[in-house]
Amino acid sequence: MKKNIVVLSGAGMSAESGISTFRDKNGLWENHDIMEVASPEGWRKNPQLVLEFYNQRRRQLRQVDPNEGHLLLAKLESQYHIEIVTQNVDNLHERAGSTRVLHLHGELTKVRSVADEHTLYEQFDDLQWGDTDAHGNQLRPHIVWFGEEVPALEEAIVLTQQADLLLVIGTSLQVYPAASLLHYAPATAPLVYIDLNPASLYSIPNPTTVIAKTAGEGLYDFLELVHHLMGK
Repeated sequence: MKKNIVVLSGAGMSAESGISTFRDKNGLWENHDIMEVASPEGWRKNPQLVLEFYNQRRRQLRQVDPNEGHLLLAKLESQYHIEIVTQNVDNLHERAGSTRVLHLHGELTKVRSVADEHTLYEQFDDLQWGDTDAHGNQLRPHIVWFGEEVPALEEAIVLTQQADLLLVIGTSLQVYPAASLLHYAPATAPLVYIDLNPASLYSIPNPTTVIAKTAGEGLYDFLELVHHLMGK
């Protein structure tokens, strides 16, 4: 039986593909106040702005490709059971060939009704105000906004608890509850943290390796370590 590697990926994973990171130092995302485009309050205040913001993100996604890091993770499936838990809303892991991807914060290529959060629809083109489900309810991006619950969190916790190795890549570990997943890994499971500017890890009992590189570069280092860490 293949051993389990659970991957927690963040914005740095997709940055090398040209996807904008979630926020910069001045609290803006693509020149927008984050709360204006990523909160229920922003949606109620100006839904057209929110729709256009995610339309722009969807258009950008169509113009980029998976990077070397995405491809290396997908290739690892031939040797290990890989479960990817991503904070990213793009589909680059899937397009690279990864087959088990759990999106904590939703997906750009899906939308849902404002009246039914469980029924999802594929959406690759622009979504407009006035686009509705079969019952006349407005459709909205399938994105977990600030102040909303993270429906996939419980599943992510279960996956992390089953990890033989936890690979954290491209995340500042500043966004919760995603960052809390580290604490659910078995204490004996090695933890490898790849990030160009890695955060300090406190109260983590796991044997830890930090690789201060970009996702793609760091994954080459990881490939040299993984067999040893997994006892092969």
